[in-house]
Amino acid sequence: MSAHHDAGGLPAHEEIHIGEKSGWRKLPLVFGVIGLAGLGLGFATKGEHGADFYFAYLVSLMFWLALGLGGLFFVIIQHGTRAGWSIVVRRLAENAMMTLPALAVLAIPVVFLGAHDLFHWTHVDDPAVANDVMLQAKAGYLNEGSFRVRAIIYMVVWSGLALMYWGWSTKQDKARDPIPLTHKMRWAAPLSIMAFALSLTFGAFDWLMSLDPHWFSTIFGVYYFAGCVSFIHAFLALVVILLHRSGYLRGVVTPEHFHDLGKMMFAFTVFWAYIAFSQYMLIWYASIPEETHWFSYRGQGSFLTLSLVLVFARFVLPFLGLMSRRIKRNPKTLMFWAIWVMAAEFIDMYWLVQPVHANEKQAFDIHFGITDIATFVGIGGVVLAVFTWATCKNALIPTKDPRLLESINHENF
Repeated sequence: MSAHHDAGGLPAHEEIHIGEKSGWRKLPLVFGVIGLAGLGLGFATKGEHGADFYFAYLVSLMFWLALGLGGLFFVIIQHGTRAGWSIVVRRLAENAMMTLPALAVLAIPVVFLGAHDLFHWTHVDDPAVANDVMLQAKAGYLNEGSFRVRAIIYMVVWSGLALMYWGWSTKQDKARDPIPLTHKMRWAAPLSIMAFALSLTFGAFDWLMSLDPHWFSTIFGVYYFAGCVSFIHAFLALVVILLHRSGYLRGVVTPEHFHDLGKMMFAFTVFWAYIAFSQYMLIWYASIPEETHWFSYRGQGSFLTLSLVLVFARFVLPFLGLMSRRIKRNPKTLMFWAIWVMAAEFIDMYWLVQPVHANEKQAFDIHFGITDIATFVGIGGVVLAVFTWATCKNALIPTKDPRLLESINHENF
C-alpha cells in the first residue's frame, strides 16, 4: 500500500487538501490585491482615449472568460459522457468554472460602459450607420437594448450552471450516499451542454464578431469554443504540475492523466486549425467583399506578422511539439507546452479584437503598452484569486465520486 493512500486505497487527507500553512492559502489575497491594482491602473490610463482602453480590456476579458467557459464545458461533458479518467482533475475544472460569476461582474465595462467605443453599430446617430443598408437589416439584433439583455442571459446561464455543478459536487463530498448526486449531475448534463453551446455561440457573436458588424461567420462560435477547450486542458496540466511540486496529488494524478490532458491539448490544437482554415478557405473561395475585408486588414502592417505568428504559435509548433507520447507524459515538457497553448490563446484574442480598432484608426502597427498589461493583470488577478480561493476551500478531488478509484488507477493502452 502506497504511503500516499489510506487503507481503502483512497488518497491520504494531506495529499488532497491544501494545508493551513501552505503558500497556496496566501494566493487568493495576493492575486486579489494584484488584480484590483491592475484594474485601477488600467482605468487610470483610460484618459481621453476610451476606445484604446476598452479594446485592451475586451482582449483580456475574452481570454480569461475562455478559462471559465472551458472549465464549465469540461465539467458538464465529463458528466455527460460518464468519463472515468478525468475525475481526479475534475474538481480543478470546477474551481475554474467558479470564476464565471466574477467574470460576469468584470464584463460590466464592456456591456454597459464601453459598448459605444467598441461597437460601431451602436452609433445610431452617425449617418454612416443610419444609411448603411446592412446595419439597418441587422438592427433588430444589433441594438444596445437586446445586446445588454442577451449579455445578462449569458452570464446568468454560465454562472448558474457553474454554481449548480460546484454546489452538487462539493455537497457530494459530505453526503452519506453520493449516488443520487452523481445521477443528478449526469442527467442534467445534456440540457446543460445545449444551454452552454447556444450561449457561448451567441456570446462570441455579440462580443467578438459584431466588432465588425458587416462580417459574419456561422462557425465563429465554434472557433472561440476550440480556444476555450484548449485553454482549460493546458491550465489543468499546469496547475496539477504546480500542485505536485507543492506535494499535492502526487499519488492521485499520474503520468496517465498528464498523457490524457496532453492528448486533449493536441486534439483541440488540430480542431482549432480545422475550424480556422475552414472559415478562411470558404471566405477566400467565395470572395465576397464584406467577408474578405475582415481578413484583408489583418494582413496589413504589423498585423500581417501577427497573423503568421498565430498560425505557427497556435497550430504548427504545438502540433509538432505535442505529438510525442514522451512529451505528454513528462511534467517539464508538458508544462512548457501548456504555457505555450495559453499564450497562443491570448495572441488569438488580440488578433480577433485589436485589428478592428486599428482599421478604424487606419494605423496598422501593433502598440502593446501599459493599458494592455494592466487590464490583463487586473482581470487575471481577480480570476486567479477566485480560482485559488475555491481550490483551498474544498478537497482537490471529488472524494466520494463512485468512480474515484477507477480514475486513480486509470491507464492508457
